[in-house]
Amino acid sequence: GRTDAGVHAVGQVAHVDLERDTNEKTVRDAINAHLRPLPISIVKAEAVSEEFHARFKATHRVYCYKILMDRMAPPTVEANRVWHVSWELDVAAMHKAAQYLLGKHDFSSFRSAACQANSPIRTLDRCDVIEAKHDLSFGRHIEIWAEARSFLHHQIRNIAGSLRMVGERKWAPEDIKQVLEAKDRALGGAMAPASGLYFVRVDYS
Repeated sequence: GRTDAGVHAVGQVAHVDLERDTNEKTVRDAINAHLRPLPISIVKAEAVSEEFHARFKATHRVYCYKILMDRMAPPTVEANRVWHVSWELDVAAMHKAAQYLLGKHDFSSFRSAACQANSPIRTLDRCDVIEAKHDLSFGRHIEIWAEARSFLHHQIRNIAGSLRMVGERKWAPEDIKQVLEAKDRALGGAMAPASGLYFVRVDYS
């Protein structure tokens, strides 16, 4: 599979073709040995059929975008792991706006100019905006959860940037619907940084 540079892929899947059968643990450990000291590791390896393809056989993908709301100071432990916003955002308004994006739409307004997809049509199965209360030790967090079979280049980061406009009350929730229907990237909010985006999971049929 693939995702943007700078994104935290906690559930990424890749495949390799080997010339002979090899113990799955050996494959995992050997790759990890070559990856050191890079900030990436293989947590599991398993044998699959020759027809399996990590990208094209995927049926569902899950992303989470994290925003830290902290007026006092920029993050330290979570530096480069969240999008830091130093003012309060209206979480309820952001969630209401996100619901206009559900379903099958032309997402040109949230698509990168460099996107290589043949079509801007995508079906967004979930787009929830919640205040994460499971760990308040690092400050107040907003999480944007998005699920679909596939996404356009920069789609989630562009959605996050537009939802921030709603959270700041610069846009009404209904404005997201108008931006979506305009099919014009110039009308969307600024793209959110890659540091807050997490590729959580990919499913296969």
